[in-house]
Amino acid sequence: MSLPPLGLPANLRIYLAVEPVDMHKQYDGLWALAEQHLRLDPFGGALFVFTNKTRDRIKLLHWDGTGVWVLAKWLEKGRFSCPLSADGSATRVDLEPAALSMLLAGIDLKDGAKKAWHESG
Repeated sequence: MSLPPLGLPANLRIYLAVEPVDMHKQYDGLWALAEQHLRLDPFGGALFVFTNKTRDRIKLLHWDGTGVWVLAKWLEKGRFSCPLSADGSATRVDLEPAALSMLLAGIDLKDGAKKAWHESG
């Protein structure tokens, strides 16, 4: 049995960190990456997405107004197909909620029919 897909609001800001991170990082470490590396305020209500070097693990960080959420997924086989910065200069990629759902479902975002992300940072 699998969990149902995440119901994400259409106006949710989602930022995928381009560079891989150490998946041993927990709340404080991911929070610091969002603030210092991505230069964004984690208290702003956005969802932050981090992957490891082999792209078989992913963590989501989100402040919901009362506390911090960290969700993690570890693939038994395969890799997450994350969009990357076109020229390598961006620190993050802005995702639409539908793109995050596709990413978590295993859909290849790099070769998808619609570009569902925007480079920034």
